[in-house]
Amino acid sequence: MIVVDTNVLIHTLLPDPATETAKAVLRRDSDWHAPSIWRSELRNALVLLARADRLPWNDAPLLMEVAERRMARLGHAVPSSAVLEAARRSGCTAYDAEFAVLAERLDVPLVTWDRALLDAFAGRAVTPEDFAGS
Repeated sequence: MIVVDTNVLIHTLLPDPATETAKAVLRRDSDWHAPSIWRSELRNALVLLARADRLPWNDAPLLMEVAERRMARLGHAVPSSAVLEAARRSGCTAYDAEFAVLAERLDVPLVTWDRALLDAFAGRAVTPEDFAGS
């Protein structure tokens, strides 16, 4: 079981240079969890990609459906007090702190490419390359 940041999940959906690494994480551990905010983060990423003409608008809902099937029942509510405290301590956004708090509560690694999370939660957060290679 692992907590996966949205920036890893999206690379399992789109062909790009990071796709193979993200899929290697999935092969190593397919029991992915995330705070409920992952849906909003992924929707926003898909909108940004479509606006930048890197993704056809018609593909966005289809990719969201694929992600929702993969992550079905794996979105977790995270206590606000714990998120706010983690954000205060770390300097990360509350959005990012949700992922770190969930990983701490589940006592599992947080797999992310987010440098702020990797730096602030060095004992918990790990890059996809390191996770997939270990």
